[in-house]
Amino acid sequence: QLQLVESGGGLVQPGGSLRLSCVASGFTKDYRAIGWFRQAPGKEREGVSCISSGGGSTVYADSVKGRFTVSRDNAKYTVYLQMNSLKPEDTGVYYCAESRIYYCSGLTSREYNYWGQGTQVTVSS
Repeated sequence: QLQLVESGGGLVQPGGSLRLSCVASGFTKDYRAIGWFRQAPGKEREGVSCISSGGGSTVYADSVKGRFTVSRDNAKYTVYLQMNSLKPEDTGVYYCAESRIYYCSGLTSREYNYWGQGTQVTVSS
């Protein structure tokens, strides 16, 4: 089935930027909505953003609005998460996941079928 691989994480100072990538491989019949989630130690998994199958609609958590931008290039089977003005509270493991449907209905984990292994983002001075 579908495999998702995240990359682009690392250590960055507060106020800095990172761009995460999520590349899909394996068999898939069509493009579906892709979500980004993150999880910090001792905390619940948190929905960050979602982008619809064609990229025309996006959803952001209130905590990242104005700082993060999600985009996709379907020809490259890749979804991006540009993260600017990073804060220490943005630290966590970031996961991408494919939705069951073509649009972003929300940012709850149960709406997504396939998950990557995650990439660590650490924001610290």
